[in-house]
Amino acid sequence: MELLSVIEAIRVLKEPCDISLFSDSIYVVKSINSWLDSWQKKNWKNSAKKPVKNKDLWLEYLKLSAKHSIEATWVKAHNGHKENERCDYLARDEATRLQKLGEI
Repeated sequence: MELLSVIEAIRVLKEPCDISLFSDSIYVVKSINSWLDSWQKKNWKNSAKKPVKNKDLWLEYLKLSAKHSIEATWVKAHNGHKENERCDYLARDEATRLQKLGEI
């Protein structure tokens, strides 16, 4: 879900931007900052020579992010980071709402 939220956030941008992305997902941050280039060069295989998870989402990310400059920074979850705590609250609130509606 963290990767999907990044994709949807980038999707709404109408012109090229310098993006400072903060996430509590080490997977998302390391993928953006380090692993994506290697995965592409290795035909979407990871360091264990296994297929990269979420390849479809990473391809969408690459398509949408191509015109932007993105720097991803990891923040520790549930550690008082104001914006991270707000995102966590919104995600839990929406999940609860969808459960009540029987949509998840």
